[in-house]
Amino acid sequence: MNIMDNRYTLTRAGELSDELISIRRKIHQNPEIGFDLPETTALVAEKLKAYGIEFKKVGKAGISAVLGNAEAGGKTFLLRADMDALPFEELTGLTFASNNGCMHACGHDIHTSALLGAARILKEREGELRGRVKLMFQPCEEDVGGAADMVEAGVLENPSVDGAMALHVVHHSMGSVGYSTGAACASSDVFTITIHGEGGHGAVPDSCIDPINAAVHIHMALQALNSRETHPDEMLVLTICEFHSGAAANVFSDTAVMRGTIRTRNQKVREYARRRLEEISSTVASAFGASARVEYLYSGVPPMVNDQELLEEAAGYIDRLLGPGTCYELPRMTGSEDFSVLSQLVPSVLFWVGTGSQEEGYPYGVHNPKVTFSEDMIPVMSAIYAEVAICWLNNHPN
Repeated sequence: MNIMDNRYTLTRAGELSDELISIRRKIHQNPEIGFDLPETTALVAEKLKAYGIEFKKVGKAGISAVLGNAEAGGKTFLLRADMDALPFEELTGLTFASNNGCMHACGHDIHTSALLGAARILKEREGELRGRVKLMFQPCEEDVGGAADMVEAGVLENPSVDGAMALHVVHHSMGSVGYSTGAACASSDVFTITIHGEGGHGAVPDSCIDPINAAVHIHMALQALNSRETHPDEMLVLTICEFHSGAAANVFSDTAVMRGTIRTRNQKVREYARRRLEEISSTVASAFGASARVEYLYSGVPPMVNDQELLEEAAGYIDRLLGPGTCYELPRMTGSEDFSVLSQLVPSVLFWVGTGSQEEGYPYGVHNPKVTFSEDMIPVMSAIYAEVAICWLNNHPN
């Protein structure tokens, strides 16, 4: 069977369906969050070992493996799946629902099982690969930091990666594959602003420095970042979703705390907004006799930029695999995806795979405690992973 026969890839993936669904359900029943993924990584390691694939731990909780003949040369294409869940209770009512207070509400259990299916297919065809395929099983996408951790630990080296692809489930029509051109997802920076005043009795505000008053004015001033300081053609979303101060109706607290996010598709706008957030917070607080400190929860993630050449090439392979018109363009997202870290370093592409039910009307999106995903798409995603890697290596032999 010639490796370019894409029907073989799809058929073989279908033959693995029962096994892949079983893997998915094991992961789904035992969701783990952040970098703390002992059961999930143990299952991934167990399956890779069973498939005869050598692997190694990368960073805090990542797993990487390389398939192909190093002596044959060629380029290296990376396939990525995230493994972590979300910290809230599942309300799907599924027979295999989790009961530990966490939930795979973003489909990372689907991603992981699909990449394991692709790993098995690629291992079976390893001798025909015209290059190498690197598998990246990543922790901590939800809190972002997992991709950066694996990059810092060398996941893009030995061998160096020439192109990368990730798939992500979405509650769209089952079997559809969406994409966005350019900056497909926004950057994300989570910040905390702590305003320090001087507390006291609510009856004598003149003897206090009210941190709430300063915080409110900071919040209002920050709105001008979008309306007055950002070009109309650019997207900037700065939102404050937490505001805490005090514990009694008649007592001024010493501090007020606000938390929010900055999102944009332009790295220069991102850097400008981060700088101005600190300047505005500090100067406005000072005007009211208070002080302000801005802290970032983590280093943040840059915009997810789809490489246009790779996007067009990979979409062509997917259309050939699943039928013309499978791939379609979606509006760009204001949400973030830490696969963006890779997209800043190597040509990368992110596709959104529809796993929703038309009959049910797609009532719930990702990150909802009632969201469900069609398991029928797991082998299809395995085929997409494998086929794009195979075809890309064939088209880029040197």
